[in-house]
Amino acid sequence: MAQTLTTCTFCGVGCGLYLESSDGRVVGAYPSLSHPANSGRLCVRGWHVHEVCSSPDRLRSPLLRRNGTLEEVGWDEALGFVADKLMRIRARDGPDALAFLNSPRCANEESYLLQKLARAAIGTNNVDHGSGVYCHNSINVLLETLGLPATTNSISDLANSEVIVVDGVDLARRLPVIAGAVLRAKLSGAKLIVIGSRYHRIARSADLFLQVLPGTEAMLYGALAKAIVDRGLMNHSFIHKHCRDYESFLAHIRLYDVFEAAESCGVSPDLIEEAAQVYAGARCAAVLYSTGIESRTRDSIRAIVNLALLTGNLGKRGAGIFALTEHNNLQGVCDMGVLPDRLPGYRPVGDARARAEVEALWKTTIPSSPGFGARSMLTDRGDGSLKALWLCRCDPFSTAFFGDPANSLRHFELIVVQHLFMTGTAEYAHVVLPTTSFGEERVSFTSTERRIQLAERAVAPPPGPLPAWEQLVRVARLLGADWSYRSSAEVMDEIGAVVPFYSGVNYRNLGSHYGRQWPCTKEQPLGTSLLFGNHNGNHAFRFAAVAKPTIIPPPPEFPLILVFGQSLYYWNQSVLIQHSETLRREHRILLLDYPQGFVEINPADAQALGIHDGQKVRLVSPDAAAVSTARVTDEVRRGTVCVPYFVREVERQILGSVAGGAALVWIRLEKEAA
Repeated sequence: MAQTLTTCTFCGVGCGLYLESSDGRVVGAYPSLSHPANSGRLCVRGWHVHEVCSSPDRLRSPLLRRNGTLEEVGWDEALGFVADKLMRIRARDGPDALAFLNSPRCANEESYLLQKLARAAIGTNNVDHGSGVYCHNSINVLLETLGLPATTNSISDLANSEVIVVDGVDLARRLPVIAGAVLRAKLSGAKLIVIGSRYHRIARSADLFLQVLPGTEAMLYGALAKAIVDRGLMNHSFIHKHCRDYESFLAHIRLYDVFEAAESCGVSPDLIEEAAQVYAGARCAAVLYSTGIESRTRDSIRAIVNLALLTGNLGKRGAGIFALTEHNNLQGVCDMGVLPDRLPGYRPVGDARARAEVEALWKTTIPSSPGFGARSMLTDRGDGSLKALWLCRCDPFSTAFFGDPANSLRHFELIVVQHLFMTGTAEYAHVVLPTTSFGEERVSFTSTERRIQLAERAVAPPPGPLPAWEQLVRVARLLGADWSYRSSAEVMDEIGAVVPFYSGVNYRNLGSHYGRQWPCTKEQPLGTSLLFGNHNGNHAFRFAAVAKPTIIPPPPEFPLILVFGQSLYYWNQSVLIQHSETLRREHRILLLDYPQGFVEINPADAQALGIHDGQKVRLVSPDAAAVSTARVTDEVRRGTVCVPYFVREVERQILGSVAGGAALVWIRLEKEAA
């Protein structure tokens, strides 16, 4: 067998692994012992990643809809149809009638070319990534407070942390390799503080577990900051040298009361005081938070950043802020500009100087108004103005957390889908373009620790599929664009010219030393594992004043908080998981006991209501009701009910057709009559 060192493309950790190939097929995977992200460890997904590209269900030929049926056609006919239809719609309705949506799974090269196709060849900023578990809150807040939207340290830095805070993420289930790094740090002496409403495996190992009521995270962090200020535990030197807007922040923090916050959050005030002192007393403390939509409001992220700035936990080993992502390239697609309001490198589309810099390189004009985001594309189709939708490796039919994508997809005049498999979204497509798989092409991805790495080609693709980036190039040429890329390496060379902190990146240096962590510039070609090591100049960081939240108590007749677990159960519905026999069995094991789905209830609540595990229950809100099956588990906090996002009937009935986000819903639970 041949072995090829590459990067796992399942989740955001970016583990190094070897693919085993034989007779032109990828037949196995095993971990790299020396890769800095995983050091010889892999989760169950990494061990079985090869099963996806070997799936017999893969698409092999382009499909074109004729008389209501998708039929196999050749590449020239499929791409010619797409280009002709795009030009006709643009000529009739204008460039903003077209929209482009990709997945945080897309490689850097295809992400860059997709947004360039939209902006340079079509003339619209209607580009966005994803429709599932993530939102842009983390990007926007980190840009406004730190100047760069990224995890500040390497995963390996956690070995140097004296205190680690894990907030709102079940690491053992969602990012197991990082969970292992956290637990090894704890065994070496680090204090572990866990914040969240769920009692998961990492919480069971915590020194301090602050089990908050959902939606009160910003209040809790404000109380932690208040306790630190009251005891004078701030890092005055760091604040004076490197931060601004401190007085405004302080004025808001003085309005918080630890006892009031404790009551609102459902956490003991003594526990809040102890956690504040432990965090502030550490020489280096790290915060790991989920960027999942259900737990990450902008104010909760602002409050996390404030805490790090208040104690000087930035720009040093073992400290910092870790914005965790489950998708393998969420960081990369954002870096590439797959955002409706920002160009590659996070430059605002409304900034004339930023546009001029990119226009000079692209030799074209870029529109100045922000485009539609994913929510508008898939709920109201931009108030009905959108006529065509291009989706690259994206399946909102299965993963969208908002609205009714199936209904929206029916009304597009043109839907183009690039994917490995025939997805739920592809069933609505007018054209389906089969892509190559992991292990069959050489492209790059940027992991949650900002590590840009190559996914190497281990085998040749089967006859039929083409790399997604190559499909985009061919369509652009048919539209009249002068795109002369002959390889993905040439695309990366252009990315280096357009994205400042990728300027030192190329395939030659990505092929050694396990890639590069940005910023990787011509002046600093080795990149850096530590953002802000020099604190990025004086007063570069900004405190964000977070007004004390108003916590509305539950109405007596609806005493339970309903939470939709979009991020927690993401892997159950992943298209890739569904096409791996081993992983499908592993991630859907709960559905053996609850084949119709379930809602999670704390044992104390279940006992008080006389509800037992597996029983049919009715969820009643002030405006609607739904029926599901009870899963009684101590993972959920007392007073809350969690519904996995794939239990769509409950979501539709309770939240309606505009469901999504972190909306707080109060309900009561009743036993369903037999």
